[in-house]
Amino acid sequence: MWLLLAFSSALLLGFYDAFKKQALTANAVIPVLFLNTLFCSLIFIPFIVLSKTTHCLDASIFHVAWGTCAMHKYILLKSCIVLSSWIFGYFAMKHLPLTIVGPVNATRPVMVLVGALLVFGERLNQWQWIGVILAIISFFLLSRSGKKEGIDFKHNLWVFFLVLAAILGAVSGLYDKYLMAPVTHGGVGLDKMMVQGWYNIYQCVMMFVMLLLLWYPRRNRTTAFHWSWSIPCISLFLSAADFLYFYALSQPGALIAVVSMVRRSSVIVSFLFGAAVFHEKNLKGKSLDLALVILSMLFLYIGSR
Repeated sequence: MWLLLAFSSALLLGFYDAFKKQALTANAVIPVLFLNTLFCSLIFIPFIVLSKTTHCLDASIFHVAWGTCAMHKYILLKSCIVLSSWIFGYFAMKHLPLTIVGPVNATRPVMVLVGALLVFGERLNQWQWIGVILAIISFFLLSRSGKKEGIDFKHNLWVFFLVLAAILGAVSGLYDKYLMAPVTHGGVGLDKMMVQGWYNIYQCVMMFVMLLLLWYPRRNRTTAFHWSWSIPCISLFLSAADFLYFYALSQPGALIAVVSMVRRSSVIVSFLFGAAVFHEKNLKGKSLDLALVILSMLFLYIGSR
């Protein structure tokens, strides 16, 4: 069950990346990101209110636990991590081809595994080491493909932002494992809907402050903002993808490493969008890079079973 949920989350995440690229094209990043967090919050506020004031959602998968102040501190930290990843990732997405962003983001499970090795003391087996090596090779090949489009991975600010976003995303994945794990297994044991609902609200508040302090005073000197119907689609597909992701993690026997890897198969959907909708270049070379990324994920999956 949790594996099917992870694949469904991956499919929705691929559409999320495509709509995000479309919304950010020749558009101001901070307002788009703020509206994304706003629409995500508006999706979950009714569930929070109904859960607090009525009993109609009791015992359903949409019930949002209220939680203590100590629990909300954990969620606030998650909001800071995710929002930092999004800020770097959105700027990178705006300035880089989707067919490069997708494969680089798909290496996040490797970072999660390395993080699990360093933080949780987990040991990688032979299959997982092969997957890590293949991911490193694919990243090197991607840098060669990028050079053909004038993108130097060593000196390009947006590539640095993309890698930083991927690292922070991996940190968020490891933190999710800690948040969702039962107290008896060393975790916090938070309710999945409470985490998803409140971390979106906290992000919205933080982005509103950034909008007022950073973007609004300089709005006439930077890229102009224009409305796109892709913006609410970002929130809709992201919320649905995250809901299935958290629901998958809450299932008995769910493996964070496997869920993270399956979730990154969204790169196939985003790559196809980059080719068919955005007509990006050098697809033949990038297809080989993508194949190596998928192969590395396959080895990681085998090693994590």
